[in-house]
Amino acid sequence: MTLALNQVNTIFLAVALLVLGTLLVRKSGVLQKFCIPAPVVGGLLFAILATILKTTGLLEITLDTSLQSLFMLTFFTTVGLGASFQLIKLGGKLLVIYWLACGFLALAQNVIGVSLASLFDIHPLIGMMAGAVSMEGGHGAASAFGQTIEDLGIHSALSIGIASATFGLIAGGLVGGPTVKYLIAKYNLKPTETNEEAASVEAYVQPITTNSFFIQVLLITFCMAIGTYLGELFTSATGFVLPGYVGAMFVAVIVRNIVDIFNPNAIDMKSINLVSDVTLGIFLSMALMSIKLWEVADLALPILAIVLVQVLFIVLFGIFVLFRLLGKDYDAAVMVAGFTGHGLGATPNAMANMAAVTERFGPSRKAYLIVPIVGAFLIDVFAMPIIITTLNLFK
Repeated sequence: MTLALNQVNTIFLAVALLVLGTLLVRKSGVLQKFCIPAPVVGGLLFAILATILKTTGLLEITLDTSLQSLFMLTFFTTVGLGASFQLIKLGGKLLVIYWLACGFLALAQNVIGVSLASLFDIHPLIGMMAGAVSMEGGHGAASAFGQTIEDLGIHSALSIGIASATFGLIAGGLVGGPTVKYLIAKYNLKPTETNEEAASVEAYVQPITTNSFFIQVLLITFCMAIGTYLGELFTSATGFVLPGYVGAMFVAVIVRNIVDIFNPNAIDMKSINLVSDVTLGIFLSMALMSIKLWEVADLALPILAIVLVQVLFIVLFGIFVLFRLLGKDYDAAVMVAGFTGHGLGATPNAMANMAAVTERFGPSRKAYLIVPIVGAFLIDVFAMPIIITTLNLFK
């Protein structure tokens, strides 16, 4: 027996699972501790239920996820509009070092993923899905690139990317704190400021109005239109696969920084972030609920082994390389906590790691300035070209 959900029913189900996931996260201390996203919780629960129903022969559920690409495109465009290069000036030299380290990490993660995939005799792009795509990229990039790779004829890429991102998210929350506690104890590190000095006054924020919101929508849709067109043009002219959402994101980066020159207040990040949160939530929920878990069973052990190597690498890199590059002080240690969090999972993971450290040992304004800026926006400037190059090398 088959139950086919149309486009409208699929969107309703995605939103319902998102709300369910939000409620479950609020009720669960474990889910909150590891910063597991609400759409991941709701979507995976449905994917597990659908798998049970299918494998037992009771019911097969088919979904119309044709609008998923629109939500995905919108989300990546909002990421680009948040990447103001004026923020780099605020972070100074340390921000540039941290940013470059994130770029190196993306390259290393892809090398690890592809190399171990060859060792396990699986397709290199499957290994890439357990590399920078799902580690630094998280569930958003795993869902986006997973679909792109499946369109190239490589089955299970989306499911493997989601599974890897979930493993990485949990690992990022587990190893970040202990890694930094080791550094603090070994080097007897102390914060350079007090909690009172680190406290900041909230700036007045203009409320969102219909007119101002539609200006932001105009910018978003403009970047989406130009970016997807240029992406298709580039792909047809060179044969080099450039997904439309990547083109839209980089057009958005350019637009953001041009607009900043003429009117720094034209882009309202409160509205942009609202659109970003909504589209990411629905996009992830649709991606998670539609994955076919039964396709991943045979690859579970190889993928888990790749993720474990990724975890070991980022811990060693953070302790022996990044900590020294950032100055071997307390701020550097806190930034290692953030690096471990978003290098294996997502920016909320990074913030949770740093919060756990600073609540116990003291504040770090530098870490709270640099890590969110790089982890949420600037990281994709390096990570996306590395991922796309790897994709085209092994397609």
